[in-house]
Amino acid sequence: QVQLVESGGGLVQAGGSLRLSCAASGRTFYAMGWFRQAPGKEREFVAAIAWSVGNRQYADSVKGRFTISRDNAKNTMYLQMNSLNFEDEAVYYCAARETYPPIPALVVVQYDYWGQGTQVTVSS
Repeated sequence: QVQLVESGGGLVQAGGSLRLSCAASGRTFYAMGWFRQAPGKEREFVAAIAWSVGNRQYADSVKGRFTISRDNAKNTMYLQMNSLNFEDEAVYYCAARETYPPIPALVVVQYDYWGQGTQVTVSS
């Protein structure tokens, strides 16, 4: 049974940092990614990584502030988020792709499994 479990969300002051984790179990994947969804908005792409080769993609809004990484041995993906601002406040979802090819996909429908989400709240 595939499980994706996110952790690391919480309350942070504007300008601060958080690190999200996504622990995958049940199998390995070709790629994994982070998406986020704010109230009243569609789920949007944040970052993705191809698991074997490590290719990365980022949304323009987070480039230079967020870093995606993975630990193959732990089958865990991370998202280091720095310089957080109010526009980053959302529920963050981990996603996994089991379909070939191993690309850091940018679109919701390109992922096969999803975590339950973790809330990131930015305060002034």
